[in-house]
Amino acid sequence: MPLVYLDSAATSQKPNSVLKAMDQYYRADNANVHRGAHALAGRATEAYERTRDLIAGFVNARSREEIVYTRGASEAINLVAATWGETNIHAGDVIILSLIEHHSNLVPWQLLAKRKGATLDFVGIDQDESYDVEGLQSLLKKHAGHVKLVGLGHVSNMLGSEAPVKEVTRLAHAAGAKVLVDACQSVPTQPVDVQDIDCDFLVASGHKMLGPTGVGFLYGKFEVLEKMPPYQGGGEMIDEVYLDHSTFLPPPARFEAGTPAIAPVVGLGTAIEYLQSIGMINVQAHEKELAAYLESELAKIEGIRIYGPRGSKRATALVAFNYEGIHAADLAFFLDQEGVACRAGHHCTQPLHRHFGAAGSVRASMYVYNTKQEVDEFIKALRSSLEMLGVAPFNQPDGVSGGAQPSNLLLA
Repeated sequence: MPLVYLDSAATSQKPNSVLKAMDQYYRADNANVHRGAHALAGRATEAYERTRDLIAGFVNARSREEIVYTRGASEAINLVAATWGETNIHAGDVIILSLIEHHSNLVPWQLLAKRKGATLDFVGIDQDESYDVEGLQSLLKKHAGHVKLVGLGHVSNMLGSEAPVKEVTRLAHAAGAKVLVDACQSVPTQPVDVQDIDCDFLVASGHKMLGPTGVGFLYGKFEVLEKMPPYQGGGEMIDEVYLDHSTFLPPPARFEAGTPAIAPVVGLGTAIEYLQSIGMINVQAHEKELAAYLESELAKIEGIRIYGPRGSKRATALVAFNYEGIHAADLAFFLDQEGVACRAGHHCTQPLHRHFGAAGSVRASMYVYNTKQEVDEFIKALRSSLEMLGVAPFNQPDGVSGGAQPSNLLLA
């Protein structure tokens, strides 16, 4: 049975070039980085640090020193909370998040607020089920003088909505707050410019952008990073070590203790080169086209509840939905039997699902390797699955409604 993979918002598939790059490191260049005085260490270090340059260029950081390697976006957010947060958040301070946030951009701040005696407050969603900017303005006014951080997801991993991060940053900075952007769903699918956004921090995960698992990055303005204490202690991040004290290297090394995930970093660099060879404008256009088609075909099924903004306001090719009276897990199970891999559950957005009165939802998410033909196959499998679950038979339209099918964006 052919596989239709519609779970790219959870993790993307990997190009052969990424796998080959990691294999090449292990077969030909396997050594620790930075301190070895031999050729293998030199080649490993060159490949490892080259990725930092690629990331800096990819998000338009001012310098490579503003890019910190992490195990993923979750660790990057925890790093900021445990360093910048510990030294800058105090009792009575306010952290503004949103109802839309992934748990990774919620739980670390809950833990910090509890430790420090700070308060969390939340921006809701507007009538389009997108980030409510007017709600943010109200909260900034309500907590005037006390807001230290505004954290938000750039693109929602459930709603597919895009927050106006540049406007949010302007409003937050005017109120004296720093801004952290969770860009896990935006960096892989559209051009992202941290200087244009002017955010203080931005995080992303490699495995959602054609790279391997276990690696991601934190972007931080250098003048902010250099004032932050170390995240972990160990090798690589030290300057001088004595028995009673130590001094530490400047960013980014200060935040990269111990032997890093060298092969995954090398793979991430190759993934970025792959996306650049396609062109992020092209990736974004493909996402928009697939998003519009996926949403329009789902909307033809009576009884489907689609979450998030409609039409051109949907930023990426993912749609979360439910069918009235059918549990999301049951529907996803039957889709799997038809060869379609979708996500079912709360997608690490339990508060948002609770807002909608839903225990979970089914999420179909697509990427550069997906086509409209796969949307048609998904819709066919969905109709079949609903009938298997006892929903009245559908009037299946004759032929393929999608017309000419564009190819995916994978390179030959």
